[in-house]
Amino acid sequence: MTMHATIDRVTDRIRERSLKSRAAYLAKIARAAEEGPRRAHLSCGNQAHAYAAMPDKQDMATTRKPNIGIVTAFNDMLSAHQPYERYPDLIRSAAHAAGATAQVAGGVPAMCDGVTQGRAGMELSLFSRDVIALASGVALSHDVFDAAMYLGVCDKIVPGLIIAAGTFGHIPAVFVPAGPMPSGLPNDEKSKVRQQFATGEIGRDALMAAEMASYHAPGTCTFYGTANTNQMLMEFMGLHLPGSSFVNPNTPLREALTVAAVHRAASITRLGNDYLPAGEVLDERAFVNGIVGLMSTGGSTNLILHLPAMARAAGVLLDLEDFHDLSETVPLMARVYPNGLADVNHFHAAGGLGYMIAQLLDAGLLHQDVRTITGAGLDSYAQEPQLRDGAVHWVAGARETLNDKILRPATDPFAPTGGLKQLAGNLGRGVIKVSAVAPERHVIEAPARVFADQEEVKAAFKRGEFTSDTIVVVRFQGPRANGMPELHSLTPTLAVLQDRGLRVALVTDGRMSGASGKVPAAIHISPEAADGGPLARVQDGDMIRLDAVAGTLECLAEGFDSRSPASFDPETSAEGMGRELFRAFRAHVGPATEGAAVVV
Repeated sequence: MTMHATIDRVTDRIRERSLKSRAAYLAKIARAAEEGPRRAHLSCGNQAHAYAAMPDKQDMATTRKPNIGIVTAFNDMLSAHQPYERYPDLIRSAAHAAGATAQVAGGVPAMCDGVTQGRAGMELSLFSRDVIALASGVALSHDVFDAAMYLGVCDKIVPGLIIAAGTFGHIPAVFVPAGPMPSGLPNDEKSKVRQQFATGEIGRDALMAAEMASYHAPGTCTFYGTANTNQMLMEFMGLHLPGSSFVNPNTPLREALTVAAVHRAASITRLGNDYLPAGEVLDERAFVNGIVGLMSTGGSTNLILHLPAMARAAGVLLDLEDFHDLSETVPLMARVYPNGLADVNHFHAAGGLGYMIAQLLDAGLLHQDVRTITGAGLDSYAQEPQLRDGAVHWVAGARETLNDKILRPATDPFAPTGGLKQLAGNLGRGVIKVSAVAPERHVIEAPARVFADQEEVKAAFKRGEFTSDTIVVVRFQGPRANGMPELHSLTPTLAVLQDRGLRVALVTDGRMSGASGKVPAAIHISPEAADGGPLARVQDGDMIRLDAVAGTLECLAEGFDSRSPASFDPETSAEGMGRELFRAFRAHVGPATEGAAVVV
């Protein structure tokens, strides 16, 4: 296999950019690893506190069995995380069988953007990633663990856990998924019902029935949003067991994969012969592989924020140009809603991640020579798990697509590029995802309507104010302003306008959902308006040109650069629903181009 020149060039660029930070990081985790098994350095009193409630306390105190720390995002309000309720007992039992012990090191919060969409709580959403990293740090700070198992699935949870795994990079890390719920009401039908409700064609009872038929069981939502993109990422980066991401919850194979993950965690500690610290997995090649997976599957735009923050925790520095260049090189091989009609269960049945990884390796678009928790290179992820006599065995995965409307080979993709474009111009830097946007809408030039929040947009829509081509500018939605909430509740409104024949687009310093779809949306614009960014100078009627082909975003109004910016009132998002607790986060958060991070 010959590596594609662009993959090599981008990887080398990241390696060079990260030379000092990565070297310092590796030296840090090497110093931590040199001390050997952590519990050996605790006093007897320290250890007694750590083992007091454990039935196998004597084993823990007197033997050199590896002790696995479980960091769990369980709660039973999130369908994706509800299956984790049973995992600690299963992990402890499997650990004993593997000659190890296991303890729940701590829990981390896990909020659902599907619940908080359009609500004040969404302004805490992005910052919850940093809280999760901090909470994981508290859990692991007890210093009694030889490996860690991370139980998390959804939007900010996996990125927060990765930041923690990178920070505690001397500790081996195994990520354990819970799987997607079975297919319910098709996602395109659900979307139609939402648009019908937005126009008043149906009532709330019909909307509620459709939503309940779509989100109906334990497991992740079945569309290809941020949660399922996270699961893809963990396989492409070698932190899940192969083929485990999209196995449904509460099935024999799902349970057997969790048991196998425990055995693997026990075998890669410093007490054995296959020590694999998390920091050595999380190198620049792993992050390039993750970005390739993001582009080839048409994954969530939220990962453009999360990946730079995740990488920084391991001393790796990513930039928007890396995403852009890889997107221009990597073909779009999957059509999963919102980029198609299939859901992740259909995708998995068609060949799934194993098929894609095999194809991308053959095309020289992935680094095979990476460290993964399997102990082998990335080619081990072209396998799929099967259950035989209660245990998992890996066999060669699909080499032909089983449904070419969902999954295609790298040589005959749905599109030649990943559909993500970097945008730059006098309005700042940002990104747009065009994989679900019709080609004739990749360039939009229209007058601006400026709003300070999404509720103003929806109110203007209800008043019938959108009657011509419009670029909707929603500003003061960046991380320093209000925590950078998703603006996904605007999707039905803007989709209705587009379906009426208008040329519309969204420009914002906020986020869209991982399920961003057919309406052009220039997002993550940086510098943000609340920090004096150019969006603060846009006025109603200004002609704006969004050109996803050329990669530009420009305000064409005369004298634009010399205008005074509109002022932002920080009190608009200062209180209520816990927002007052996050003042320090808003004050110290970094720019979106660097991951909008607080703790790294």
